[in-house]
Amino acid sequence: MKVLVFYASYGGGHLNAAKSIQNCIIENYKDIDVELIDCMKYVNKTIEKVTTAAYREMAKKMPWAWGRIYSDSQKGPLAHISSRSNKIMAIKLLKLLREKQADLIISTHPFGSQMCSYLKRKGKITSKIATIMTDFAPHDQWLIGHDFTDYFFVAHDKMKDYLISKGICENKIFATGIPISDRFLKHYDRKEILERYELSGDKKTVLFFGGGEFGLGKTRTAQIFENFVQENANIQIVAIAGRNPKMKERFQEIVNENGKQNSVKILEYTNEVPELMSIADLVVTKPGGLTTSESLASHLPMVVINPIPGQEEENAEFLESKGIAIWIKKSDDSKTVIHNLLNDSGKLASMKENTALLARPNSTYEICKGVFGDRP
Repeated sequence: MKVLVFYASYGGGHLNAAKSIQNCIIENYKDIDVELIDCMKYVNKTIEKVTTAAYREMAKKMPWAWGRIYSDSQKGPLAHISSRSNKIMAIKLLKLLREKQADLIISTHPFGSQMCSYLKRKGKITSKIATIMTDFAPHDQWLIGHDFTDYFFVAHDKMKDYLISKGICENKIFATGIPISDRFLKHYDRKEILERYELSGDKKTVLFFGGGEFGLGKTRTAQIFENFVQENANIQIVAIAGRNPKMKERFQEIVNENGKQNSVKILEYTNEVPELMSIADLVVTKPGGLTTSESLASHLPMVVINPIPGQEEENAEFLESKGIAIWIKKSDDSKTVIHNLLNDSGKLASMKENTALLARPNSTYEICKGVFGDRP
């Protein structure tokens, strides 16, 4: 059996979700040949390069503009233009699909699903199509061509209900959660990890994601980080600046200014997020679909900062409504919000309990099981 997993480079979540699916298939289904492909880069490298760069710049410097595009692409002229352009690009994708002769196409980005469903409607391909929605709120761009899509995998039951309300057959929709690495299923030696990072076993650990893929909201992020550093509660902080040297430098300045070198560890990019989440008591992050799913699988309450208008703001609203996250908005007094949260053990405990309502640690395998059945 031949399987193609399509993604597009608009944010890292689509690629990471695709990689998780690919790894699960390789590890559990030996008779399946699986290949990972950036569908946008394949159909037109120039368009892919320009549009991904534009997305990064808008997300970083003009998030309101991305929010407007996100909203307008739900319906109206922009939605029509988007759908039409994907039909044109689908013709180029057809060459690849004829070459690969895939039995199943799995897509973690709506563009891949749209192009393949269009080709299927035109009788150009016969492959089954599976769409994996990688946010906690639905967007109608994912649903274009749904009559020719065989499977939809969504984050939770409320999204499933939304798809049903749009006329999609219930037996096509699976509320599995967003795919994450199986490393979040492993048991880690808490004492060993604390010792490795020179952390105390007697303090609450705050995991602070400050870099972000686009270095969003540097000033606000630094302010919120400083609020945590200055807090007198019995906490220690692991701050991840990511591939953002300026953010790391600012974090270090704040730590030095406040004399908190012994209780704050600053890291660059790390591949040990599962290990760090396993020792954390609270995570501070942008509410991207993947990081949110990883936090839920680790049963971590969240403080949400700097969501990109559009899907991330919708994620933030949803998580806050479920009592799992606190969203610090621009108008909020972040110092007071943080102080109140860290000094209310009952609130933190309640938020941690609520993560069980949405946590889907086995999401990746459940998606594969939904398509392929149990392990052969």
